[in-house]
Amino acid sequence: MEVLEPAEWQARAAAHAARVDAFVAPHLARRESRVKHPVHDFLFTYYSQRPAQLRRWHPGFGVGLVDAADHASLKGYAAVPGVDGVVAVDPAYVASQRPLLGSLRALLAATSERPANFGCFGMHEWAMVYRLGEDETRHADWPLRLGAEGTDAVVESHRIACSHFDAYRFFTEPARPLNTLRPTSADRPAFEQPACLHAGMDLYKHAFRLTPMICSDLVADCFELARDIRGLDMRAAPYDLGDLGFEPVRVETPEGKQEYVAAQRAFAERGAPLRRRLVEECERLLAVADAAVPAGRAGRRASADRVESR
Repeated sequence: MEVLEPAEWQARAAAHAARVDAFVAPHLARRESRVKHPVHDFLFTYYSQRPAQLRRWHPGFGVGLVDAADHASLKGYAAVPGVDGVVAVDPAYVASQRPLLGSLRALLAATSERPANFGCFGMHEWAMVYRLGEDETRHADWPLRLGAEGTDAVVESHRIACSHFDAYRFFTEPARPLNTLRPTSADRPAFEQPACLHAGMDLYKHAFRLTPMICSDLVADCFELARDIRGLDMRAAPYDLGDLGFEPVRVETPEGKQEYVAAQRAFAERGAPLRRRLVEECERLLAVADAAVPAGRAGRRASADRVESR
């Protein structure tokens, strides 16, 4: 086990807090003033991790902290046996998280192995407002660039192929039959693909669900990717966000489609190593979890994991 003295781990914790405060502080200020931002608030309102949790730094499993009383009281931590004054993520906690580790590894590995699809053109956001009045949309404070009828016409003129359940489930009822795929919450590994913007943003969700077993530096990397992806997601949406400084990607035009695909491809390339790192962390932690069970049961679990990942 690597052991960090107070000066070292406190410096790393402070650097992490300063890094994420560039995003957390403006969100908290808007929340205090009751001002909504459809782009920058998304990661704090859609996902369950609170700002205070994002700010808190964890070293990840296998690293002990000296004189870390605050960490000692957090879920997942325990005193290191035989070493005075050192706390670390408890192997027993890792073992308790085995179902999560197995399911995330299966989903992330399946997504990595699937060919990227660059033909969706961000139509999921358009399908979420299909046949709604402008005052009925999720972001009713911001007008539709083409109006309700123009937006509906764009949806009807495109082949909708959304592979991400958490986007598809927000389609309006008239839009759902237009989607060529039928993803559900139970079959995500069979559908999610690495070019999907929502799959890229979800790397942040997967990372914070592994807290405190992985280092917070990886969580922050995934957060920054998700925040940047959200910018493209809403620039390509039907809303007019020009007053917020977000110029539209006009995906209803050939030029806009080219712009969207280029940005989508760049995000897919940027997300690939993060997804790979999360898979590696899951596999490392699964080995820790399996070390706590008899060899026969561990073998059956490994076999079940191989079946689940297919």
